Amino acid sequence: MPIDPEELLPRKKTPEIVLGEDLSAKSEHELSARIAALEEEIARCREAIKARQATRSAADAFFKR
Repeated sequence: MPIDPEELLPRKKTPEIVLGEDLSAKSEHELSARIAALEEEIARCREAIKARQATRSAADAFFKR
């Protein structure tokens, strides 16, 4: 029996949070956990933005823009 090449690829993890998802079936606890996870992701994005800005500032200083 031949092997399907797709079976060899790593499986993508389904996201825990889907934007626009129906929230009516979620409990208060689930919604609080969702908010906490989203806030952590926002903080991670803000840190990434700061890192990009620092890189750009260093490049601008080096090339005297």
